[in-house]
Amino acid sequence: MSSLLRRKSLGSVTEHESGRRLIPTLSWPHLIALGIGAIVGTGIYTLIGVGANLAGPAVLISFAIAGAVCACAALCYAELSTMMPAAGSAYSYSYTALGELFAWVVGWSLVLEYSLVVSTVAVGWSGYFVGFLEWIHSSYGIDIRLPAALSAGPHVEGGVFNLPAVLITWVVAGGLMLGTKESATLNAILVVLKIIALAVFVAVALPAFDPANLQPFMPHGFAKTLGPDGVERGVMAAAAIIFFAFYGFDAISTAAEEAKNPGRDLSIGIIGSMIGCTIIYMLVALAAIGAMSYAVFGHSAEPLALIMRELGQPKAAAVIGIVAIVALPTVLLAFLFGQSRVFFVMGRDGLLPRGLSAVNKRTGTPVATTLFSALVVSALAGVARLDEIAALANAGTLAAFTAVGICLVVMRKREPNAKRTFRTPLAWFVGPAAALGCIYLFISLPSSTQLYFLIWNVIGLAVYFLYSRRNALIGKA
Repeated sequence: MSSLLRRKSLGSVTEHESGRRLIPTLSWPHLIALGIGAIVGTGIYTLIGVGANLAGPAVLISFAIAGAVCACAALCYAELSTMMPAAGSAYSYSYTALGELFAWVVGWSLVLEYSLVVSTVAVGWSGYFVGFLEWIHSSYGIDIRLPAALSAGPHVEGGVFNLPAVLITWVVAGGLMLGTKESATLNAILVVLKIIALAVFVAVALPAFDPANLQPFMPHGFAKTLGPDGVERGVMAAAAIIFFAFYGFDAISTAAEEAKNPGRDLSIGIIGSMIGCTIIYMLVALAAIGAMSYAVFGHSAEPLALIMRELGQPKAAAVIGIVAIVALPTVLLAFLFGQSRVFFVMGRDGLLPRGLSAVNKRTGTPVATTLFSALVVSALAGVARLDEIAALANAGTLAAFTAVGICLVVMRKREPNAKRTFRTPLAWFVGPAAALGCIYLFISLPSSTQLYFLIWNVIGLAVYFLYSRRNALIGKA
């Protein structure tokens, strides 16, 4: 039993053998851009429609709740990442604070999170890309549309395979393999474009604000309830999905090993991106809900562009659509980056095949894990349904965030004198609040999602006991 709870020492988290170390190339502006690039994406461009369909105008409360829980988790991440500046994020923290079995469950959950997030964003990007091709056809008579069979997965009538989602995944993966700093610099430029596009949306939509669109404000109630159509709705049901829109900041913590000055830059990147994105989200959500009835855009794959078109602003809609096409891949980049680093660290620890922890000598990047990650997520993106995979991605993230909240208080108790460049304020409140808030959001997820998550972890435990436990390097030290 003791072997299941064997822990890494605090010092060993940052000590790695030659050829399996990542190169520090990122400064705090890169990290903030990585965080905002991850957070501002499909969640606000696409899932705002899904959330409004579940909660009505009270989706504004859903955004506030999800943001508050994520703020607590972000503060926990800021302390732990500067205390243990190693790739691996919540997996690495759990290995040190809670033990190997818990670390495995968290790492396995992160694999689920990152795989499904990249797939979700790729599907969301595809929706805007297909809509953009339709706009070109209707506006200029140029027909370069894809056949329906290649525009969506099999869950859509006439769809077979989502080709745009697969192609964009591989384009981003190729960029990551060229080099971390180069990818991060391009990401920063595209993030600025995204923020400009959202500013255009707010500037056009806010003047059209109509209080009547906020009534009835909470048509489906606060708690998750099952409707007559079999769909679970309510403010908390929407918050559990919209949570997807906030949690990109954890991708920053996976870059800890590649930060030039992790003690300073990680806390700036995590907290800075979280504050900035919360402000952006509340403004965009308020503008969207106020400008148009949620019933109009609730089922759209490109709700912000649709609102602009319905308001008689086709040029603004085109700008938003074009920027979504150009800049949404920043989310793919951030999460594909994160997934490859989690695979990398788990391989370096022996819990996954060691070949996954090889670093390319020329670029300093883990090419093998990036290729493997791209293969997995592109296969999912080709056939997946956006709302279902977003919910399941949330389950994995909520498990990781719960663990981080617990790790914070455990490390405060176990290592009270350890160096903490950033100290979470009110840690004994913030840590439990993050954990309990995430548990409540998990309970608010669809029942089918909870079942799939359980199945995923049963598979994960089988892999652990059949392979990972006996190959873990910490057990051979």
